[in-house]
Amino acid sequence: MPEVYESIEETWNKCLVKIEKKIPPQTFSTWFKPIVPLRIHDSKLVIQVPSRFHYEWIEEHYKDLFNNVFLDVFGFVPSINYTIALIENSFPGVNNYQEKPTITNELSLPTNTRLNDRYTFDNFVEGNSNQFAKAASLAVAEAPGKTTFNPLLIYGGVGLGKTHLTQAIGNFAVENGKAHRILYISSEKFTLDFITSIQNNSTTKFSKLYRSVDLLLVDDIQFFTSKERTQEEFFHTFNELQQKGKQIVLSCDRPPSELKGLEERLISRFTSGLIVDVQVPDFETRMAILQKKAEQDNIQIDNDIIVFIATNITSNIRELEGALIKLLAHASLNGEDISLDLAKRVLRDFIKKKNTPLTIEMIQRIICDYFRIKEDLIRAKTRKKEIVLARQLSMFLSKELTNYALKTIGLHFGGRDHSTVIHACQNIEKKIKNDKQFSLEIEKVRRKIELSV
Repeated sequence: MPEVYESIEETWNKCLVKIEKKIPPQTFSTWFKPIVPLRIHDSKLVIQVPSRFHYEWIEEHYKDLFNNVFLDVFGFVPSINYTIALIENSFPGVNNYQEKPTITNELSLPTNTRLNDRYTFDNFVEGNSNQFAKAASLAVAEAPGKTTFNPLLIYGGVGLGKTHLTQAIGNFAVENGKAHRILYISSEKFTLDFITSIQNNSTTKFSKLYRSVDLLLVDDIQFFTSKERTQEEFFHTFNELQQKGKQIVLSCDRPPSELKGLEERLISRFTSGLIVDVQVPDFETRMAILQKKAEQDNIQIDNDIIVFIATNITSNIRELEGALIKLLAHASLNGEDISLDLAKRVLRDFIKKKNTPLTIEMIQRIICDYFRIKEDLIRAKTRKKEIVLARQLSMFLSKELTNYALKTIGLHFGGRDHSTVIHACQNIEKKIKNDKQFSLEIEKVRRKIELSV
């Protein structure tokens, strides 16, 4: 190994010149231009990449290319330590990186808060679907524990930005010194830590740990359901933090009132502050999200391709980014330029899958899941009140949301005739008209069904 090097930037540029000659321009632009060299020391090269997906792709497809170029430029092959942009902790290779913290026998408040620095307010794309949620989150981040928004509960479907906003609050508080002891945790990790403390007879230490923070951010609280002892522990943790004027931020996939298996006293606490929702992004917001993602990854992509993806992928932000990643990966692997024709070809099956027509079976499954009953029961002859209600509601929404004939709908419910379907629809319509609470419940179910296709 030579004793004296040029600057790491100059040496890295020499590597890039050689790499660029060996691969297609689009591949080079997508996978190698975004890499930032940080340092080389003791035969170890540290480089920064935009995402975990990025380094995994490089490791799988371009490791030999790297080794050949490094041998040519350095005269030896250094080991590569990857670090993700804006995350401080580097990790050698792929296998040593752990995205989620593991449970240990020792419980202590982590110094890195478990926050992902990529989740900030600056790179959160605001639109009509999340505007209020972002404003509330920013207000809490600026004055944790000092507003009436305590707790702040953010709810919404999968991949709509709940985790982003939750962690953005923590990152803002860290950067601006708004709170000293900050902890972001999933409900699953809280539960597992609690189980560990029981096994090790260290529940007192566990309680002190979680009740010592200034800002507690808990993701996916729906996983607390049916865990009685964990709920009790979290109830006392919640109470103590709130009494001390500490800020609590929670996220969930549905409103607290819809959480079956959660104690009423917890639901009461969760609803005592501010509840905000994030909804499916509209077309303009989807466009902005894709443009922001391309900008962050230093990718040049034509507007008509952005329009195509935003038009056809409507479910959530995660699906949008997944479609873009698939397109980039295909273009890179096959050495093709990113074009509208390529996008239509590569994403054809992806879009077809996401736009599957709504069926009666899908409606039955969603309603049975909502009412927590077995699907075969609504096709059976049972006259139990809750089963009859689920059956009639399924018939009503099948008539409303699909183009199936009444006779066909009846056949899907144990061979019942069209007059039974008509009777069911009349009953549901009457109940909606006379029962405001039931009407609200129907809207929740309808929203779940619409989000499933």
